[in-house]
Amino acid sequence: MARALRRQGEDQLLDRVAGLFARHGFDHTSLKDLADAVGLSKAGLLHHYPSKEALFEAAREVGRAHSRELLEQAARTPAGAARDRRAVELLVDFALDRPGLIALESRAISTLGDGDGDRLDALSQHVLAVFGVEPDGDDTERLVRVVGMLSALAVLSLAANHAGDRTGWRPHIIATCLDALGHRALPE
Repeated sequence: MARALRRQGEDQLLDRVAGLFARHGFDHTSLKDLADAVGLSKAGLLHHYPSKEALFEAAREVGRAHSRELLEQAARTPAGAARDRRAVELLVDFALDRPGLIALESRAISTLGDGDGDRLDALSQHVLAVFGVEPDGDDTERLVRVVGMLSALAVLSLAANHAGDRTGWRPHIIATCLDALGHRALPE
């Protein structure tokens, strides 16, 4: 139990860190900014993470771990509209709970058109796989729909967090994401 609480606290810390990296970029985010955001002194933060690079990598690893869990859960549902709905629900919940990680990841989505698939973070790669999309594949319509859904998810979940109404926004975010994928939103 104590370990789970510690992990939850660390996840929240890394989510805040990820949000700062997303907002200001790695080069323009100082250790002092990061420490202030998580309520620690610079020395206290460096006690847990030896460098800014280690913090950045830890935030990305949390995203990778959660993306693997999301992929495994969604993949249990057969491909098609039901899987899309399950994946969207899982992603919306993830995005509402971890806005910093989603903000950081949404920056990677914007690199899809640059021909450098290695720049996609594991979360993006797993999400695209769950929706049956290959970044360099021939199904342009599906790629555009999935990227549109992910973009809407990122923007709307950040807006919901900013508005302080995650619960009220959740069904509308899900409906918007399903519409972007070409599915009429089914009643919950």
